[in-house]
Amino acid sequence: MALTILILRLIICILVSPLYLLSFLGVWSWICKKCFPYFLVRFSVMYNKQMASKKRELFSNLQEFVGPSGKLSLLEVGCGTGTNFKFYPPGCMVTCVDPNPNFEKFLIKSIAENRHLQFERFVVAVGENMHQVADGSVDAVVCTLVLCSVENQEQILREVCRVLRPGGAFYFMEHVAAERSTWNYFWQQVLDPAWYLLFDGCNLTRESWKAVERAGFSRLKLQHLQAPLTWELVRPHIYGYAVK
Repeated sequence: MALTILILRLIICILVSPLYLLSFLGVWSWICKKCFPYFLVRFSVMYNKQMASKKRELFSNLQEFVGPSGKLSLLEVGCGTGTNFKFYPPGCMVTCVDPNPNFEKFLIKSIAENRHLQFERFVVAVGENMHQVADGSVDAVVCTLVLCSVENQEQILREVCRVLRPGGAFYFMEHVAAERSTWNYFWQQVLDPAWYLLFDGCNLTRESWKAVERAGFSRLKLQHLQAPLTWELVRPHIYGYAVK
């Protein structure tokens, strides 16, 4: 089986070899940073439509974590185009972090469409180093479809714990590796290198639940599901929240 995966990976790599050449020359990363937001706008509409009920369920108890200020202070890591905004409660104070500055104009549009929120600021930074956000300064951190593409899951989760106040909550919804005995997992392994290149560093085979379980939260509610998505490769999901 491992040899079959290797051969199929090689065939696919040959097919997308022009992209690998662009990546080697340092051009592909620039193209991705410019074009990926436009792809994500379209993808997010489809994803939100198909996952709306699960997102409403996920964020239904956000208000339980309102801090002493009386308003919910929320940090979204890897905010993208702001497609989670409509699921946040009224009066929520939102700070966004994303390493791609090209998302800002899409965020501005999302802010205008979600007047029930109080937008604080947009910080250009990777999730593994959010030094612009003070220790213990937020009530909730949200991370959706982000752990698949970060460089270091353990480090980003350490940063999440750092910025959360005691008793604050980390909310997550992530696509993950399929069960190892399935054909879906077979094709995830085959397509993973090309997928990583095409989708700006996204990994198909990450078992992200393990990193969340090891992060040292005092309480964790984590569920696995087969998301009702068109693309079978990204149907395996985890979602839930963890309390600091």
